[in-house]
Amino acid sequence: MNKFRFYFILTIISLSLFSCSKNNVDEVTPLRDYAVQFTADNVVIEEYLNTHYMTVTNNPGQTNDQDVEFTKKPEGGTQPSIMSYLNKSTYPKLLVRDVAFHDITYKMYYLVLRPGTGESPCNVDGVLASYKGTYLQNSTVDNVTTLTATSFEDVIYPQQFLGLYNTITGWGEIFPQFKTGDAPVANADGTFTYNNFGAGVMFIPSGLAYFAAGSGTIPSYVPLIFKFKLYAIQRLDQDNDGIPSYLEDQNGDGYFGRFASGTVNPDDTDGDGIPDFLDVDDDGDGTSTRKEITAADGTLIPFSAIPDCSGNTTNPARIKKHLDKNCK
Repeated sequence: MNKFRFYFILTIISLSLFSCSKNNVDEVTPLRDYAVQFTADNVVIEEYLNTHYMTVTNNPGQTNDQDVEFTKKPEGGTQPSIMSYLNKSTYPKLLVRDVAFHDITYKMYYLVLRPGTGESPCNVDGVLASYKGTYLQNSTVDNVTTLTATSFEDVIYPQQFLGLYNTITGWGEIFPQFKTGDAPVANADGTFTYNNFGAGVMFIPSGLAYFAAGSGTIPSYVPLIFKFKLYAIQRLDQDNDGIPSYLEDQNGDGYFGRFASGTVNPDDTDGDGIPDFLDVDDDGDGTSTRKEITAADGTLIPFSAIPDCSGNTTNPARIKKHLDKNCK
């Protein structure tokens, strides 16, 4: 009797587990279409831009310099919307960057509060930046739909560089449009003061952010807003070939882009499908780039001293590197 009871219970449990497993498979939701989702995200972003106004703090030398607050316009309010700054000739100005990705062209809005006066990163460099992240979402209660903005992260005092190659796509598209500022000034308490840095806001469709995956408290399929200040950049060398990646940007546009199959990538010297910043043998001659720029004493030749085919070291940096290919 006890044995029969044991097998009966075991059978019931097995059927329950099988049923749960089958239900889980049936409940898998397919990914949304990128183009359809972008259209929906863009409606939300443009609604926000048209219904909110901004207040910018100009306070040089202080932590809150170039802080920006967005406030919903009251009914009948006359405040200029964020959208009213589109393509202005002075700052602040709202601009649009077209981003080709997922076989569609995203329209990405970004607000330039101040462009900065120093250097710009390329989209695979590291950035030291303060930022505040918010996601946008429509919620419906009692048949009334309301657009809400929910903050999820606020980094006022950044402690580390973030590599743009490893962050969401939207960051890598917008940070190269800005510059750093003056050299930082060390304070007695160990902090630094930054002036004239680039500051702005990026409005990112979910396809250039976390899309279906979400992240932490960020839901899936929501557009993001990042307010940011660019304090410093870090030149990285992803393939460790002795040439900082930004100098492997062959057309000098600040971007290592994504190209469809069959499309010529200007940043892929030997055409092997691997962009130069990830390719240890950029010219495809069988000898690594690092070996080609290593002197007899084992030290790396400074990039500015690498000659072109004629022995000239004054040509633009981006054409010096591929000696074997260019000299054949």
